[in-house]
Amino acid sequence: MAFYAIGDLHLSGAPPTKPMDVFGPQWKDHREKIIQHWKETIGTDDTIILCGDTSWSMDLSDAIEKDFSMLSALPGKKIILKGNHDYWWSSMRKLEQAFKGRFQFLHNSCVVEKDTAICGTRGWNLPSMPEFTDHDDLLYKREVQRLEHSLKEAKSSGAKRIIAALHYPPLYEPEEVTGFTELCRDYEVTTCIYGHVHGDAAHFLNLFQGVRDGTRYRLVASDYIDFCPVKILD
Repeated sequence: MAFYAIGDLHLSGAPPTKPMDVFGPQWKDHREKIIQHWKETIGTDDTIILCGDTSWSMDLSDAIEKDFSMLSALPGKKIILKGNHDYWWSSMRKLEQAFKGRFQFLHNSCVVEKDTAICGTRGWNLPSMPEFTDHDDLLYKREVQRLEHSLKEAKSSGAKRIIAALHYPPLYEPEEVTGFTELCRDYEVTTCIYGHVHGDAAHFLNLFQGVRDGTRYRLVASDYIDFCPVKILD
């Protein structure tokens, strides 16, 4: 069993109701690329984490019909967190009733697979960003609290390894300190994965990837990783 991750699938049915190739040629037929790479990479016993912005659908039933019926047929155990464009996301009760165990959801919780705990939250804009507002600060602090709640649950489970998954990056600059990076350090997170930033923007923004304070940080936005899930832990 291995752990994989991918984010920002931005699915919208087949044929897509919201084609993504307006954002670059790499997005042409990206749904088919995802399916092909997923089947070539993910085994039945593997776990794959979807780091937000999974479907463009505006409501849950539409998302299930257009996108999640396809995803549920693909191999692997699937864990999902919310992205800023996941408008279909509903209450945990409704999500659990609708998906009937085919997916697990990270929301003020963690999922434990053997000796590994998967924690996560959406995240938000960071205080270092231009035009960071008081409203942003409220949402940022709430998301930091949610991640800590998830990490506390992981520690109480006795898990030996912790994966932290966010949609928004937990940092941009290599030396940037945020509430998210402090939690990763304090809770000895093994790997922190995130999405939201697409393609070449990761290079333009000097987005940090690497090891800091014992945690490996990695961007897993789908177009950045060529629509192929990446292994994050064996």
